Amino acid sequence: MSKGKVLLVGAGPGDASLITVKGLLAIREAQVIVHDRLVNLELISQAPPHCQIINVGKTSNHHPVPQEQINQILVEHALAGKNVVRLKGGDPYVFGRGGEEAEALAHEEIPFEIIPGISSAIGGLAYAGIPVTHRHYASSFHVVTGHMCQGNEPQNWDVLAQLDGTLIVLMGMTRQEEICQRLIDGGKSPDTPAAAVMYASQQRQEIAKGTLTTLKDEIVRKKLHAPALLVIGHVVNLSDVLAFTARQIDISHEPLLQVI
Repeated sequence: MSKGKVLLVGAGPGDASLITVKGLLAIREAQVIVHDRLVNLELISQAPPHCQIINVGKTSNHHPVPQEQINQILVEHALAGKNVVRLKGGDPYVFGRGGEEAEALAHEEIPFEIIPGISSAIGGLAYAGIPVTHRHYASSFHVVTGHMCQGNEPQNWDVLAQLDGTLIVLMGMTRQEEICQRLIDGGKSPDTPAAAVMYASQQRQEIAKGTLTTLKDEIVRKKLHAPALLVIGHVVNLSDVLAFTARQIDISHEPLLQVI
């Protein structure tokens, strides 16, 4: 039996219509879909009727399907000759463990392809009216994780505090207060604008804005919770002007999936 192929597909930041055309076509041709928890279910509905759907989603500190087992699921179905789509939120290679999964496939000499997606670190913030760069405010942006792999060195927040660009923290919501304090301790002004964005790019999107010292209170007031994006920098102040979703523009475009 010939080997199948695995497509590691980025589903985008949340709004189903933000997936790439190539990613959508891959879903429609899949025999097996292995998906994360945060993937929009509208995308799953585009799978063929007899496609096998496998949910391997994780929550913070709760991984019912360990990464090694996910790797093995991909390998086993590909070895059975199946066309497998590994559907991941955002982009497969931006803190999505896509690199680990691709390594496992390469080790078994299984054909695979990466179909990039829009990272929530960029697209999710754009929907909140926060451009990660701006000629007058930030000439660079830096994306870091707030949750390091066990055994790895922790983030050096003192160094990150000295950067002038926009700082974006993924998977850091549960440590938001600690992260903001570490940045202040590292020398960043307590008045630096900061925001948290939950359900980025979706109709239920919520944003809390403040400074490094006040963000925690705004998060509590607006009842935000993980998973959410954290962003620190003066570009946060542009959200009142640039947040097109706040002007009651309908950001639900699922019918577009029927057109492509």
